[in-house]
Amino acid sequence: MLCTSSEAAKILRRLNDEKMMIESRESMSLHFTAAINEDIENARPEYDYDETRKALDEVDAKIRKVKHAINTFNLTHEVPGFGMTVDMMLVYIPQLTRKKQRLSAMKDRLPKVREMTRVAGIIEYSYANYDVQKATEDFVKVSDELSRAQTALDVLNNSVKFEIDI
Repeated sequence: MLCTSSEAAKILRRLNDEKMMIESRESMSLHFTAAINEDIENARPEYDYDETRKALDEVDAKIRKVKHAINTFNLTHEVPGFGMTVDMMLVYIPQLTRKKQRLSAMKDRLPKVREMTRVAGIIEYSYANYDVQKATEDFVKVSDELSRAQTALDVLNNSVKFEIDI
């Protein structure tokens, strides 16, 4: 089956949903209660241990194949304009996100802030130990780089096809 990374992710979600459904049904059928005077066979829910194991094993095998295909794609395909493979980009984007968050707090800080003190008559000020304007400029650069990286990855994930054998 030929698909994009985005399509493979949807297949993986569908397989995980299928596995959860099988496990949920199994969970509801594993045990049952019958009254002492009730026919136990009439109370017994439908459940086949061997069939359930087989179904779960089959879904797990498909999940492994899809994950392997995605991982192989991520390790071998470079994101245009970044000189990084997809797996590197999946590390880079969270790094940029954290950097953006730090810079956001730094850019919003005033260079000088009056602090509340407990000692009467003493006025204290807290000073930024960096150039707030430079932090603002860096925030804009990192925000732009993050957007560019996310867009490039989205384009690749929605356009390049690879083979999944399921």
